Amino acid sequence: MAAMTGTDELRRVARERFGWERLRDEQVRAMEALMAGRDALAVLPTGAGKSAIYQVPAPLLPGPTIVISPLLALQQDQIASLTARHHESLVAVRLSSAEGKTERAEALEALRAGDAEFVFLTPEQFADPARAALIKALKPSLVAVDEAHCVSAWGHDFRPDYLQLGQFIRELGRPPVVALTATASPPVREDIVERLGMRDPEVVVTGLDRPNLFLESVHCPDEETRWRRLVARLRESTPPGIVYAPTRRATEELAERLAGEGFEAVAYHGGMSAGERERAHEAFLADEVPIMVATTAFGMGIDKRNIRWVNHVSLPDSPDSYLQEIGRAGRDGQPAHVLLLHRTEDSGLRKFFTNVSVDRDEVADLAALLRAADRPLTRDELEEKTGLGARKLGQLLTLLEEVGGARMLSGGKVKAPRWAPVPARAAELAEAQAERQQTVSRSRLDMMRNFAETELCRGQALLAYFGEHLPAICGHCDNCADGSAAAGEAAAGDVPFPIHSEVRHGEWGKGVVLSYAGDQMTVLFEKVGYKTLSVPVVEEHRLLKRVS
Repeated sequence: MAAMTGTDELRRVARERFGWERLRDEQVRAMEALMAGRDALAVLPTGAGKSAIYQVPAPLLPGPTIVISPLLALQQDQIASLTARHHESLVAVRLSSAEGKTERAEALEALRAGDAEFVFLTPEQFADPARAALIKALKPSLVAVDEAHCVSAWGHDFRPDYLQLGQFIRELGRPPVVALTATASPPVREDIVERLGMRDPEVVVTGLDRPNLFLESVHCPDEETRWRRLVARLRESTPPGIVYAPTRRATEELAERLAGEGFEAVAYHGGMSAGERERAHEAFLADEVPIMVATTAFGMGIDKRNIRWVNHVSLPDSPDSYLQEIGRAGRDGQPAHVLLLHRTEDSGLRKFFTNVSVDRDEVADLAALLRAADRPLTRDELEEKTGLGARKLGQLLTLLEEVGGARMLSGGKVKAPRWAPVPARAAELAEAQAERQQTVSRSRLDMMRNFAETELCRGQALLAYFGEHLPAICGHCDNCADGSAAAGEAAAGDVPFPIHSEVRHGEWGKGVVLSYAGDQMTVLFEKVGYKTLSVPVVEEHRLLKRVS
């Protein structure tokens, strides 16, 4: 009898220990890379089995698997799912602030003895040098980074604690790394690879189209129209569902107003206490709350399969956020509806949120402090010496790191690299980097507005942002339903530059062609982000040149 191949082994483990008769091709590609000691980046839609990519190979590798994810609730769901398999090779433990000293000691002992395969961590846990040393001693064979878009400053849910992940992985002896996310546009993917120090990763980006989601966008001339549209939709919709609002105050006011109309609605936002958020979360999961009115603080790790609709009452800040948020609907594969109620004024609010001011003097003083220190400094020490708040300090340190003025070390410590630019130059570079980030953020908002206003296929418009090309109209949006998408569909092959080809613009520099729609093309430029250009104008004035 022929010996089993690595792929055969993966399929056997999936079948015998998880009950999965079939693995998707994209899952297998990423798994095979990990089995061969390579890194992998997987961008797969919500509900497409991202966790399986690390769970199936883990029992076949010699050491424990480290799983890093940002939310304790998400970790608890994943641990419960593994525990439900009732197999000794799938035992999972957690090291977090939720466990007491005795529980953490027992978890470590189980890992040392080989009685546990998975250990779940939040990013805050590996900031402790002692904890990092204990984990390194376990000789882990795989590191899985869940919600990996959090590592990218270009991502829609950036977490500064994730910036230390690359250093942490190096300290572990650099085992293979798999980064997992449901949404990552091209610049976010590049940032993830760079920040995690991934080496020639197998990149799997596929299946972001969700045919069971009907996409609809409605322009509302005023707030009263938006309110009437929302109420009308809720009256004809089967719960449960989520209404996304732009601010904490808006969620509370909207939930109260909906309650006055007879709807059972609860507000959820990051300003609530942890206990309040947990109770609201659990009530929604248990179908005790039919309508959750929330900011983007609600969503990551929400594994509720029967959400029938997601309504937005403001323009999201980017297609990244939008795809992540609507991805919570229809996870059971059944039809679901997503509605975007937008106003022209929404863009002004979002631009206000993305406006980041950088004080050169503050950056120069921080850079000088790091250069003058005779040892690495902790964030607490930096807060005390500079008088900056934790959030502001985190922003400035991130900028300094990006321009070579700071280096993040284990244990949350920071130092100036040996060849760091002088403080004045570091401040100048940091200001330029902040301006570039703001330019890209605004270009993403422009893309979101284009999606909301387009009369062409919304599925094609949304996926083009992520570098995916739908060869035909999606068939599950309002524009496809009323025939306007088909009327504006671009002729296949009748384009000046192939999709995904590199081009150069005289002012904006190098870019990548993402899509065509009608007589417009979308290009992602390294310097200025996303731009929608007129194809006739590009051709007439020769605005773009192909980069060989």
